[in-house]
Amino acid sequence: MASTETLSTVGGTDYGTHDTAAASQPIDAKALRRIVVASVAGNALEWYDFFLYGTAAALVFGELFFPQGTDPLVGTLAAFAGFAVGFAARPFGGILFGHMGDRYGRKRALVWTLSIMGGATFLIGLLPTYNQIGLWAPALLVFLRLLQGIASGGEWGGGVLMISESAPPEKRGYYASWSQLGVGGGFVLSSAAFFAVQALPKTEFMSWGWRVPFLASILIFGVGVYIRSSLPESREFAKAQAAGRKAHLPVLEVIRKHPKEILMAMGLRVAENGGSYIFLAFALVYAKFIGIPNQIVLAGVMVSMCVELAAMLLWGKLSDRIGRKPVYMIGAVGLVVIAFPFFWLLDTRTPELIWLAFLLANPLCHGAMIGTQPSLMGELFSTEVRYSGMALGHELASVFAGGLAPLAATAMLAHYHSPWPVAWLLVGMGAITVVSLFFTHETARRQAK
Repeated sequence: MASTETLSTVGGTDYGTHDTAAASQPIDAKALRRIVVASVAGNALEWYDFFLYGTAAALVFGELFFPQGTDPLVGTLAAFAGFAVGFAARPFGGILFGHMGDRYGRKRALVWTLSIMGGATFLIGLLPTYNQIGLWAPALLVFLRLLQGIASGGEWGGGVLMISESAPPEKRGYYASWSQLGVGGGFVLSSAAFFAVQALPKTEFMSWGWRVPFLASILIFGVGVYIRSSLPESREFAKAQAAGRKAHLPVLEVIRKHPKEILMAMGLRVAENGGSYIFLAFALVYAKFIGIPNQIVLAGVMVSMCVELAAMLLWGKLSDRIGRKPVYMIGAVGLVVIAFPFFWLLDTRTPELIWLAFLLANPLCHGAMIGTQPSLMGELFSTEVRYSGMALGHELASVFAGGLAPLAATAMLAHYHSPWPVAWLLVGMGAITVVSLFFTHETARRQAK
């Protein structure tokens, strides 16, 4: 006989009333593992595509696609402007795919995001340079970056929800943190790809070697679409649909019902997103500016990101035990503390100390935030508008944080020829997130409901 199970509202999350005993049963452990593995793989492949631009903007795009003046930082600055365009497009992608994901399913939205991302990345690898077609080269590059931004705007929320909406409530922090392995894994793959092709002689790297990581995305596209097409729909979304809980216009509904939660998500995102692109993309620019070989910095980035992959899971698991807010606070305060020492360590030009800088910045500060972020943000919104709510908060903040951070940092470096204004920028971003945390309610559910 059908039974009714009512789950409590935690934070802003309405876990709903389910009409059948079957619907309330925990998902099979084997099925959950399959969802986790497939989701992480799909995320990693998509974020590999997105992060390629950031590495290429720091290393080659300024010289190949944008007119240079006497200062090589001018070309890099223009390349990062294109980088920022991709972030400006992300809220539009969040609205588009948030609507699709809340109305028609997380899986369908994710197949579309990967298709658009893979096609745009592959075409970047085929673009003629500024010397070949003039201003059409940067114009086409920025257009393709725009498409990347639209795709990535819908990617993160859906990738998170495929896992978190199927996980046991008491372990949601741990399982949701797995979704971030795809983000970190994508960056490691993109850094490794550029690390490999930089072994080529400089003339060959600049003429065709840099294109190889972009062209490889055609294979990634095929594998990623296959993986995502084989996934089942997320458990909580399927329950909401079966119960008839469907928002007609999810974006408008989430703005009406959860305006405070959207602002919370935006504030939480500033330190995590802005800090990560200072530590990853801008650090390459600064290292090049002070004469550190790219190979040393890329090695430090890759090692720290590999350590962070494990750290994310530990931070996520810790958030199930002590709460989301304390763990997130560790990362945000850590960002403020590490802001100046990060550049002091780079200035030593000693490989071991450079790698220490990245280990402090990424697994410790960034890892605590990004490992806890999926569960914390997801628990702020009700199921029928969760994709849209997460996408709006996450992507609106990314325009001002991740999109503008490397651009602003490079402009500061070009003007002051010093990293200290950039360190103060990191302090400011960390402070914004610390203040946001004070206004964010704890969402962790300490036991199964």
